[in-house]
Amino acid sequence: MEQKVHQGRNVKRFREMLGIKQEALAFDLGDDWNQKKISLLEQKEIIEDPLLKRISEVLKIPVEAIQNFDEEQAINIISNTFDNCQQPASVFYNSTVNQIDQFVKLHEEKIALYERMLKEKDEMMDRLEKLINK
Repeated sequence: MEQKVHQGRNVKRFREMLGIKQEALAFDLGDDWNQKKISLLEQKEIIEDPLLKRISEVLKIPVEAIQNFDEEQAINIISNTFDNCQQPASVFYNSTVNQIDQFVKLHEEKIALYERMLKEKDEMMDRLEKLINK
C-alpha cells in the first residue's frame, strides 16, 4: 500500500528546520497571509502547485522536497543503511556538511532580514510619533 506524502506537514517540518515562525512565513508570502492561514495550510495533505512553488521560493528549498519527503521512509533508509554505526562516520558526515552549511547560511540570512525589518519598524514608529506630536 502506497503511503501519501502530507505536503502541509512537510512545509511545517522544513519551516521548523529553518527556524522560521508561521508569522514570518506569512509575512514572506504576502499581505493576504497570516499565522492562522499558515496553520491551516500546514494541515492540508495536498497544496496547489502555484502556492507550493511560492512556498518553496520563500523557504529556498526545491518543490520536490516538499512533495516527496517522507519521514518514515527517511528513517527506514537511515536505519537500514547505517548498521549500529559500523559505517564510517565520513559517509554520513560528508553528505550532510554542505546541507548544514546551507541551512546555517539561510538561517543567518533570515536573521539579517528580521533585524532589518525591526530597524525599519522602529524608524517608522519614530516617524509616526513625530507626526503625532506636531
